[in-house]
Amino acid sequence: MLKFAANLTMMYGEYNFLDRFSASAKDGFTGIEYMFPYDFNVNHIKDRLVDNNLTQVLINAPAGDWEKGDRGLACLPNRQEDFYSSLMKALEYSQVLGNKLLHIMIGNRNPEVSYARQLAVLKNNLSLAAEKARSLDITIVIEAINRRDMPMFFMNKQDETQSICLELGYPNLKVLFDIYHCQVSEGDISKKLENDLPHIGHIQVASVPNRNEPDSGELNYSYIFSKLTSLNYQGWIGCEYRPAKGTTDGLGWIKNLNMN
Repeated sequence: MLKFAANLTMMYGEYNFLDRFSASAKDGFTGIEYMFPYDFNVNHIKDRLVDNNLTQVLINAPAGDWEKGDRGLACLPNRQEDFYSSLMKALEYSQVLGNKLLHIMIGNRNPEVSYARQLAVLKNNLSLAAEKARSLDITIVIEAINRRDMPMFFMNKQDETQSICLELGYPNLKVLFDIYHCQVSEGDISKKLENDLPHIGHIQVASVPNRNEPDSGELNYSYIFSKLTSLNYQGWIGCEYRPAKGTTDGLGWIKNLNMN
């Protein structure tokens, strides 16, 4: 049976962040993920996990100054110290929260720097991250993000993220396959899942084009979920979508899936 994790950054916005844990548990979720927990005391978050019998699946490493346009630090020359601080903070939180997946956002393309230079910085930083995370039994995941949502993001195709993971060769460096981003950028979801699954560490879902519940729009998620079952996908699926109405009211899709 497929395992779904509520994304508490996008879901349960009706509640304050720390109250989203109990709300998701009441709706039957046993796993959660979110982007940036760093405004909150890590032990307070851990208490919410324990109280609600939830598994922390994934967090993001700090991505720089979001308000000023940062979308990750990993490919940015002259920001290596910032990247290292971000990585160590994320690993510190991960050790307390127990997540085995750490998403490192790659960052934006800087047109004033050569692509080759940014790629070299990215490889060095990901190698460092994979080395630091390996002894903690944590897998680093990287994601291609579509350029409609993030026009300057450094990588937006699955082949790009797959290629760098394969080249670096760390067993704990994998791809976060976001089906929403993949469909917007390039499509061909089923074949990509077939070909790339051994190097996929996590999957996220949302409808296209509006990024709502995966029961509307141009993608046939019933088929996609059946495909993942037939491929024997064992990882979590993060529900990184914006509920069209209330979060709980929009969960009919998962209830119907579990009944089939």
